[in-house]
Amino acid sequence: MGEVKGDPRDDAMGEPRSGPDTASPLRVRIAPSGFEFTAEPGQSILEAALRAGIRLPSSCRNGTCRACLSRLVSGSIRYRIEWPGLSADEKEDGYLLPCVACPQSDLEIVAPGARRQD
Repeated sequence: MGEVKGDPRDDAMGEPRSGPDTASPLRVRIAPSGFEFTAEPGQSILEAALRAGIRLPSSCRNGTCRACLSRLVSGSIRYRIEWPGLSADEKEDGYLLPCVACPQSDLEIVAPGARRQD
């Protein structure tokens, strides 16, 4: 499982290969669809997906509705907000909210509702 940063209650599970100040884009892979795209530093996973023509389930885009709930397989993220709408158990189990999660390394997430934009 990957690493979630941005809250002192998070457990570190390895060092990210790239940091938030890195100028190079980071790769994001979506399972089970196999979609791949890049995210610019500071860009949320949801924003990067939309820019690449990929729709992820979403509604509020601020971490409260949980419509975009996905699971982190590998890599590390940092949240834009201090404590997104996830329980401590969900975070420990690797769940994330792509609308407020920014990649800190190349990563893979499971988002079954992902599809190409029409």
